[in-house]
This record gives sequence, C-alpha cells and structure tokens, in this order.
Amino acid sequence: MTLPPLSILEVAPAEHGRTARETLAVTAAAVRRADELGLRRAWFAEHHGAPLISSVAPPVLVAHAAATTSRIRVGSGGVLLPNHSPRAVAEQFATLDALHPGRIDLGIGRGPGTFDAGVIAALQRGAPPTTDDGYRAGIVELLGYLSGENGPALLPGYGSTIQPWLLSSSTAGAALAGQLGLPVAFAHHIRPQNTAEALERYREAFRPSHWADRPWVMIAVETICADTDAEAAVLARPLDLVKAGLFAGRADQPLLPPAEAAHVTLPEDVQERLRAYHAQQAQGSPETVTARLAALAAATGADEIMLSTTIYDGAARQRSVELLAKHA
Repeated sequence: MTLPPLSILEVAPAEHGRTARETLAVTAAAVRRADELGLRRAWFAEHHGAPLISSVAPPVLVAHAAATTSRIRVGSGGVLLPNHSPRAVAEQFATLDALHPGRIDLGIGRGPGTFDAGVIAALQRGAPPTTDDGYRAGIVELLGYLSGENGPALLPGYGSTIQPWLLSSSTAGAALAGQLGLPVAFAHHIRPQNTAEALERYREAFRPSHWADRPWVMIAVETICADTDAEAAVLARPLDLVKAGLFAGRADQPLLPPAEAAHVTLPEDVQERLRAYHAQQAQGSPETVTARLAALAAATGADEIMLSTTIYDGAARQRSVELLAKHA
C-alpha cells in the first residue's frame, strides 16, 4: 500500500523521572533515525511551561537537528508568531538556511502554547492578544523579509531557500494559508472534526504565490505503531491519561511508564471519548496503521503525512516509526 511521503512532528515529550538532558537526547536520536529511514521532514513544536513538552525553542532544536543529520528537511511545527518579532524569526531562520541550504522549513502558527497566563504575558511582553488582522499582518511582514521585499537584507549576500508553511487547526487558518499561497500543515491530531471543511476552504481560497503554485496539504496524525494492535494500545495508554486530564481542564503531565499507566482506571465517558478520537487517528499494527493512513490520505487529498508519535521510551518511539517506514 503506497502512502504519501512521511515526516515526524517532535514535541520532545517528557517522561516521568527523566531529566531534560535525557529527553532532548532521545528527541535528537529520533530525528537522526528518521533521517536514516528516509523520512521527508522533522519538525519541532513550540510550547512553554508544559510539564509534558520540552520543545520550547524550535530554532535551537532545528539547528542541532540539521547539524547532526545529512538529508532530512528540518523545521518548526511551528513558530508561534505572536510570541516573536517577525524580523527576529526571519533572521533566525535565514541563518539556519544559510548554514543548511535547501533543508529548512519555517512552519508558522498561532496560539499561546501554554496554559499559564504569566508565561503568555512574559513571551508577548504584556502586549494585548493578537487579532486576526494582526496575525495576518505579522505573517505578511515575515514573508516579505524572506522574499527580500522588506529591507534591509536579512544577511549580507543571502538568498532564501526556506520553505514557509502555515499551520492550522481551523477553517479560518486554512483559508488564510490559501489566500497567502502557502502550503498548509493541518493539525488533524488536534482537531480532526475540522479537517474536511478546513481543507476544502483552503483549496477554494488558494492563490498561487512565490511560495507555492498549487495547494499543498500535509496532515498531522497521531500515529502509534507496534507489532500488534494490542501492543499499540498499551503504548498509547500513557498519552491517553494525559488527554483525559486535558479533557478535565488540567494541564498536561509527563508520560507514565506503560505498565504504570495500565493500572489507571478512567470513567466510561472519558474512555468513549478516547475511542472516538482514536478512530480518527492511526494506532495499531503496521497493517492497521498503513491502512488507516492511506484512508486518511485518500479522504483528505493529503500530499504528505506528519506522524505525531508521543510514546513513552525513545526506543519504542523509534520502533513505531521504523515499523511504519518499512511497511509503507
């Protein structure tokens, strides 16, 4: 069964009892393995003050990943633009691009990336919440720097080979990507109920640009692969407990070991909500996951699929990707 090109989304998930150094080492190893397996991209999310997520500085992680791999494209999935000056983001990624030409992606998104109002205020230096118009203006400004239309030059003698993307989990964000002529990376793993309508709006709104001559869609899918469906369900359990907390309005938490997570009982209504979510993602044996991803690609017309694989233990995370890459 043929699948679209596969990539990975890294949030550098924290595991109970592990240090930040250990977490980031596991993440770096996962990206190196993705490079060896021939995956297309490895992206790093931006979150702040989250007990589960160690990916707080995408440009730093991109720099390390690009320097320790040879082929895979690396980028942000994404930089939360309201937290940053567009000029500063452009300069950071231009520097990465000059160091690793043709391998750098700049995924741009919005959202605070934290539950903590104090962290948001610190990141945005007390500025009021970004409006839709302000967000669009920031993207346009950033794209102008990358294209060379906004001076002065980002770097002396620099010519950009960066590929910008717009991240979206809503119809409005997808439509904006189309209006700006950008490839869209849609967060199916976050809001699968929005995917079909949002991608329809994206394609309707798309206008060719300097960045893309046709609509280009990547969908992010929560993907957990093991030798059997039952083993995949065991690996998924720690993240299910995180989701159950989020359903109740609590902040996330580090991943528990699967054996420990297996002993936690969840209410039936929460379990039903998790079953409904899993039915829209890809979890199971290589055969099950491949079939599910192929069905999602066919239903959405996705040109690429990005795997979000938040599993306890780096070896299990790598094996999930290995099984799928070898079976696809």
